[in-house]
Amino acid sequence: MRRNHRRGKERRGWSGQKRGPPPHWHRRPGHSSAQSLEQDETQTSVSAGPSSSEEPSSSSSMQNSVAPELPGFYYDPEKNRYFRLLPGHNNHNPLTKDSIQNKAMECKRLRLLEEEEKQNQKTTRAGLNSSVLLQKRQLGSLSSTTYCRLVHELKVNCMQRRKIEIHSPDSSVAGTNNFKIIVADVACERIFTVNDVEHGGCKYGIINLSGLGKESLTVEMYDNLYFTNRKVNSVCWASLTHPDSHVLLCLMGIAETPGCASLLPASLFSSTNPGDRPGMLCSFKISTAWSCAWCLNPQADNCFSTGLTRRVLVTNVVTGHRQTFGTSSDVLAQQFATQTPVLYNGCRSGEIFSIDVRQRNRKGQSWKAIRLFHGSAVTSIHLMEAEHYLMAADMAGKIKLWDLRTAKSVKQYKGHHNEYALLPLHVNEEEGLLIAVGQDCYTRIWSLQDTHLLRTIPSPHPSSKDAIPSVVFSSRLGGSRGVPGLLMAVKQDLYHFSYN
Repeated sequence: MRRNHRRGKERRGWSGQKRGPPPHWHRRPGHSSAQSLEQDETQTSVSAGPSSSEEPSSSSSMQNSVAPELPGFYYDPEKNRYFRLLPGHNNHNPLTKDSIQNKAMECKRLRLLEEEEKQNQKTTRAGLNSSVLLQKRQLGSLSSTTYCRLVHELKVNCMQRRKIEIHSPDSSVAGTNNFKIIVADVACERIFTVNDVEHGGCKYGIINLSGLGKESLTVEMYDNLYFTNRKVNSVCWASLTHPDSHVLLCLMGIAETPGCASLLPASLFSSTNPGDRPGMLCSFKISTAWSCAWCLNPQADNCFSTGLTRRVLVTNVVTGHRQTFGTSSDVLAQQFATQTPVLYNGCRSGEIFSIDVRQRNRKGQSWKAIRLFHGSAVTSIHLMEAEHYLMAADMAGKIKLWDLRTAKSVKQYKGHHNEYALLPLHVNEEEGLLIAVGQDCYTRIWSLQDTHLLRTIPSPHPSSKDAIPSVVFSSRLGGSRGVPGLLMAVKQDLYHFSYN
């Protein structure tokens, strides 16, 4: 009797009232564990993938949708109970906000990968299938342009991932270093690669895509056997002696070694093309360059631009002549127009402005022709073919299409995720597609026309800061007779998402 009396006292608070179980034992009233699991699965399966609207508070949003949020506690929908969040951010702490968020993201990634392997990927537009499209086309209710655009949407949703075998004359080189950047030439016959080296620094290579049309799905990778211990900030192809004859690299300075911009002839890399001859190899000492662009307009022939800290530098490769344009912010993205010698620049301040490089000796910043403004640092810009529109992405995850004639934003593509990385945009106007890889390692594809998110592709590797995929999309991978699809380089692997 005394023992029972003591237990009764222990179960009561100071007011004598009976206390319930601690929060981490609490089960949501009126819901069984199976019901909670079913509800959570239903909610997560509706989304095509992580979006910018849900990422900043993925753990809190999940808690709000399933159970009330309690300060200092985390609600696990699988176990239908609360757990106390432990203080600290060390690796031995099993329950922190970062670890919980990473676990949730990894579970979603694995689930999406499983759905893709089962070929359960379906179009995001209701009622869209090949038979319905063909019937509408035959009845004349669809124009040829609309029909082609919708067919590309179907094919994008049916793309299946296949791993590419990378062969190299030096067997010790292929597949031993992580891909950092891949950039295709205009014809999409070759891809220039920047790979991380284990002991620090980067090395370069060129991949020939001619093998993509074969069933074996193999590519040849050629290296120049040189590497740099400096970080590569930006890369673009340059047409100095002939189309895509060189590669322009911006290297960050370290210690007492200044930064530079280097022009590497593609002929430095071993090639099966006997017509390639050794080309001009030159380097320009330039302080830290965030971006670079090559000019294809004949009025500014043999010129390239580099975006620096609060200035733009335009250099003539042949004469060495330089033009400097002062800016109020770091220039993180650049692209030249082709119809006119005009350079477009995206800044850390969120400003986008254009420069006519033919102008001389203009005081202040009066040389700025067009000025647009994003709410965050601009990480990538893409000038559309007609040069009336400009696509831009920023560090807030916003992607906008600007009308250069009215200086107004006309479209916005939602779902992109970015907080601090310099991530590129990939626009394919022929297929009407926009592709971007987010900081969350998801590759997203939108319809250019109506901004609809068509597909979200999870990375084959766990998401991390050093494993953000680099992609190339083209309707002719490997040249004029190539195959359409998406190339994805992540870690040491190269994947091909082919049209089905």
